[in-house]
Amino acid sequence: MNKRFIAIIRKEFIHILRDPRSLLITFVMPLLMIFLFGNAVELDIKEIPFGVIDQDNSQASRELIDKFINSGYFKLQPIEQNREHIHDLFMQRAVKAVLIIPVDYAKDLQIKPQVQAQMIVDGSNSNTASVIINYTKMIFATLTTELNVQTINMPLEIESRVWYNPDMESANFVVPGLVAIIMMMICALLTSITIVREKETGTMEQILVSPIKPYEVVFGKVLPYVIIAFFDGVLVLVFAWLSFGVPIAGNVLLLAVLSLFYLYASLSLGVFISTQAKTQLVAMMAALVITVLPSVMLSGFIFPIRSMPNVLQWLTYIVPARYFLVIIRGIVLKGVGFQYFWTQTLFLFVLGTILLTISTRKFSTKLE
Repeated sequence: MNKRFIAIIRKEFIHILRDPRSLLITFVMPLLMIFLFGNAVELDIKEIPFGVIDQDNSQASRELIDKFINSGYFKLQPIEQNREHIHDLFMQRAVKAVLIIPVDYAKDLQIKPQVQAQMIVDGSNSNTASVIINYTKMIFATLTTELNVQTINMPLEIESRVWYNPDMESANFVVPGLVAIIMMMICALLTSITIVREKETGTMEQILVSPIKPYEVVFGKVLPYVIIAFFDGVLVLVFAWLSFGVPIAGNVLLLAVLSLFYLYASLSLGVFISTQAKTQLVAMMAALVITVLPSVMLSGFIFPIRSMPNVLQWLTYIVPARYFLVIIRGIVLKGVGFQYFWTQTLFLFVLGTILLTISTRKFSTKLE
């Protein structure tokens, strides 16, 4: 390693330590984002406000209401016992659903093979409405099973067993994805201003007249951020483990090594943006648009890739976060080994190399 390359690395570290913005992005922003997103992005909808119109007022109807309350998914709101007010309740957003228990509900349970109750749901938010309907079906299925057991012996009993996330905690699924999104965002933000900062501060001329080569500038600026971003990744994982109790089922060393390939691709993307942008503000805005939106929307972080249109599915193949999400969720949740991740690792390495090569050539053109 020659002195010119070491000088570039040392210079970049000095830039970071003397720049309050870089320090804020490096050490404060990742922890703040994992805390905010980890608590805000909750796939499990709980304490859904709902009302009940109990036209039977029997012990059986009260037991049905208790089933909804004790499930933890619903929160009972007092409402008028009149169907005509349901529209006003939805308009005022006082409740999301109304359970209507018909007259003679308890009597019909004893003499009829099937008894009907009605759940009216506010469908303005289709996702919430679907969740409410699924929760309602689950509660009624559980109650039906209990009633059948009391009357006859069930010939067949189904026992469910959930692997990898037995408690069905959405944090165990969301937080590893957040680590990938945050690492991509931080890496791109940090490196997107490296070269363009030299232009704005007037130090680019000093680099141009020096005997240093373009690839030494580019790689010398990337290496410090690889070290910093790797430290950030460890910091975020430890913070997620302490704050949300996310277990790590797989090999931590394997996760650390494969994270370096993801950091390599992410930082290369930031350097590529830096060679194209004219100002630091433009570089940071471009980094946010190019990294955050695709990483959140097209990586499989929240929305399954298979449910996307075919055009968007093809577009996801150029999103680095898509591949690292498979890696980090596989290691953290399932304890999967490297034999299942070699294609994702290869893509991240190839993408990072292509972006760095283009960045070096762009920088070389400017030197001429």
